[in-house]
Amino acid sequence: MKYSIAILSLVAFPALANVEITGSVEAKCVIQTTKAGVYGNPIASKLSTTPADGGILPVIRYDVSIADSYTANITHPTAFSSSPSLTDTLAWTGSTSVTQTSIAGMSGYEAAKIVVGNTTIFDLTLAGSTWFSTASSAVYGSAKALPGGNYTAVVQATCIAK
Repeated sequence: MKYSIAILSLVAFPALANVEITGSVEAKCVIQTTKAGVYGNPIASKLSTTPADGGILPVIRYDVSIADSYTANITHPTAFSSSPSLTDTLAWTGSTSVTQTSIAGMSGYEAAKIVVGNTTIFDLTLAGSTWFSTASSAVYGSAKALPGGNYTAVVQATCIAK
């Protein structure tokens, strides 16, 4: 019996523990609205953010602290998020452009952009700040007058990790 107790003490089960490891990641790509857009109404059937049409282009700033890790995906609107009741179709157009950069080399983003549908994709290869503006216009029906009221549309800006 003494031997069996001694043998059991030699094959004792090891102690186990599960230890969590936690961490947090701070955003290395931050998006901020620099200027809200405003639609101008140059003719009865059209709303446009273009300054020549009386509008104001929305401006979005991307601040990137790690180079070549993100893409900026900016989508111009194809519908109003709120508007008076509309009984006809709208023809939407839009585009997004680089308007200012913190580093001269970022000016190349404009030539390298990719447009897929109503989304413009910019490869953010340098760390720093880049400002983008988005033109948006909607023409109602076949030159039909837009009903009076308030119109709102949204430019969607996202930062996608590569």
